[in-house]
Amino acid sequence: MISLIMLGSIINYLTRSTLAVAAPTVLHDLHIGAREYSWIIGAFQGAIMAQPICGYVLDVLGLKIGFAIFAIAWSLVNMAHSLAGSWQAFAWLRGMLGFSEGSANPAGMKATAEWFPAKERGLAGGVYNIGASVGSMVAPPLVAWAILTYNWRAAFVITGSLGLVWVVLWLLLYQSPDRHPALSEQEREFISSGQEKHLQSDGSRPSLVKILAQRNFWGIALPRFLADPTWGTLSFWLPLYLSSVRHMDLKQIALFAWMPFLAADFGCVFGGLVAMRLQKRLGLSVIDSRRCAFTLGAFLMLGVGFVGFVESPYAAIALLSLGGFAHQTLSVTVITMSSDLFRRNEVATAAGMAGTFGNAGLLIFSLLIGGLVATVGYTPFFICLGLLDLLGALLLWTLVRERDTGTVAPGLRTAQGEI
Repeated sequence: MISLIMLGSIINYLTRSTLAVAAPTVLHDLHIGAREYSWIIGAFQGAIMAQPICGYVLDVLGLKIGFAIFAIAWSLVNMAHSLAGSWQAFAWLRGMLGFSEGSANPAGMKATAEWFPAKERGLAGGVYNIGASVGSMVAPPLVAWAILTYNWRAAFVITGSLGLVWVVLWLLLYQSPDRHPALSEQEREFISSGQEKHLQSDGSRPSLVKILAQRNFWGIALPRFLADPTWGTLSFWLPLYLSSVRHMDLKQIALFAWMPFLAADFGCVFGGLVAMRLQKRLGLSVIDSRRCAFTLGAFLMLGVGFVGFVESPYAAIALLSLGGFAHQTLSVTVITMSSDLFRRNEVATAAGMAGTFGNAGLLIFSLLIGGLVATVGYTPFFICLGLLDLLGALLLWTLVRERDTGTVAPGLRTAQGEI
């Protein structure tokens, strides 16, 4: 099941990354500037901040049907990009794409909460989040091939059609643990016994007000606000940076732009493994082990601050790859914490709301890049990315509270906390 979710995430991030790879060609053909491009990105980021709506729909309709509806929508909208002829049309389409694709993270967290005991959720979340980096990694060579073989419009049609294929697989194969025919009673008991009693669904609809009243929500939402600009910079601005600053052509971008996302794949697994090891070897709680993994990733992010100071483009790629690894190490950790802190019938909504803050940070950062890069360059932004996650780590340790709540699985500690 987590592989099926990961495949959906790959398609999700492949489609959202298509424009970034095609940007040098699209902007040239349609005479779009960096400022207008930042507005196009802003439309996507503004719309994706509606993740709480997506999460609420998933909690109410159920994961299988709800996620299928959103995936069909984002696939068709991505294909419609091929018809755009102006930056205004792109902005409108990116807005619709952002809204529908905002379902991916809440869906992944909901599936992780349903299918895995607490001690395995970090690693499961890491495996699921590999989809984000794999999709972004596949985009440069695939989109560049489509452009060179056909044109940039064909690239959107090809990546969008892959989403429709995945929807068929999703509807055929996905079931919840209590309904899956291939799951034995022993396996169901293993999943159930490792989950926290106080986080089981109470059958009610999720309350946005109740979630916002919990300090633990702010403990994961604010670090995401500070962390997500890194992923947005890699996803939306890296090809333009390599083109305008490092003077790479489309073929060179196809050869190198995927490398930070390959490193991010390893970061996804690394963050989950670090948390599991800390629980097993040092006896740390689920929450403290995740905070330690986040902090480790935050210190590794300091390397990104030196990207603008190295002369070699290969050294810059190496530092950006370190950033991809570090970001996913900490990102998958804080994203997974929504399944550690909220009831099963609230997880998707809470994850979506935290995602809103993450995308708000990305939106603000992208608009700043678009408005200032022509005068100050990229270097100040790389320095900021290297420092923001340290502040996020401080907030994670300060705001999130945990207490013993009596889980079914012995030795597991979980977190609750309200303002």
